[in-house]
Amino acid sequence: MREYLLTLVIAAALTYMLTPLIRNLALRNKAVAHVRDRDIHTETTPRWGGVAMWVSMAITLVMVNSLELVGKAYSRELLGIFLAATFVLFLGMLDDRFELDAVTKLAGQGLAAGILLLFGIQILWLPIDGIIVLPTNIGQLLTVLVVIVIINAVNFVDGLDGLAAGIVAISAASFFGFSYLLAVENGFSRAGAPSLVTAIVIGTCIGFLPHNIHPARIFMGDSGSMFLGLVLAAAAITLMGQIDANAVFSENIGPAALPLLLPFAVLAIPLFDFLSAVFRRIRRGRSPFAPDKEHLHHKLMSWGNTQERTSVILYFLTATLALPAMLSAFIPLWGAIIVGCVLLFLTALLTNRKTKVGI
Repeated sequence: MREYLLTLVIAAALTYMLTPLIRNLALRNKAVAHVRDRDIHTETTPRWGGVAMWVSMAITLVMVNSLELVGKAYSRELLGIFLAATFVLFLGMLDDRFELDAVTKLAGQGLAAGILLLFGIQILWLPIDGIIVLPTNIGQLLTVLVVIVIINAVNFVDGLDGLAAGIVAISAASFFGFSYLLAVENGFSRAGAPSLVTAIVIGTCIGFLPHNIHPARIFMGDSGSMFLGLVLAAAAITLMGQIDANAVFSENIGPAALPLLLPFAVLAIPLFDFLSAVFRRIRRGRSPFAPDKEHLHHKLMSWGNTQERTSVILYFLTATLALPAMLSAFIPLWGAIIVGCVLLFLTALLTNRKTKVGI
């Protein structure tokens, strides 16, 4: 655990130090978010925050390679995750600068998922009525679909200062806790690509937040949201592939479904926002990727919550779903439910429905 904590701290420090440099680079290259009718920010703000995250990840991976435990996590899967993340980062950089159309971005996200497939990262089985081993083509198609959905879920929730970075940090922390505790409880290797990359994601989000909280001096942009979404999706699929599902069920070690279901639980808020936006726009005869001002954070702000309060409410709501889902694999279900109820109560206390108040 100490080595993972060191990895997290290194990634956070690097991201914090590099972000101002990337901010200046974005300004020089006009990779900025201008103020539009649907936007909440009131000043032109540079993007490309994802570049600082990617550079930090790359440097961190070089620096921790020689650590005794973490060094064992370096594998073909880790290389595949890094290369796919690099591809989707450059796609996001182009979108941040030139505003690519939705079809181009979807095609690029599919190609990034294809890179994962080339490195053997794909969904192999599903926990349906026991274990169903998927045909290769079905597993590959499902992998691409899961990756694209999670990427766009993170992308859609990136609508307030600090919102996406905070939600992803909480989600990654829950997923890291699950993958690490699973290894500790059941004798699996603690040195795995899922634990390493999620530790780095937590660090990059923490290091980025001081520059991104309201009023944001830089946005992560699509370069950041797509990068983070892909890494989370890839970590989940990789962990699932490392578990012998038949052994899990036969020995009653734990819920074999969680490696696949946990990302959807910890990202429930972004996923709900994404799916509701898609259905809402299709119902109105619009493109599912046409922007509007009816996202969950818009609704919370319409109740009188400030940007800061809205972000914190959604942080707590994410934790309300993510933490119990993670804990349910290791403690009695009633304990996980109690944790969820306490967090839900705190979320309700934070939520303002009438008057505008500061946080």
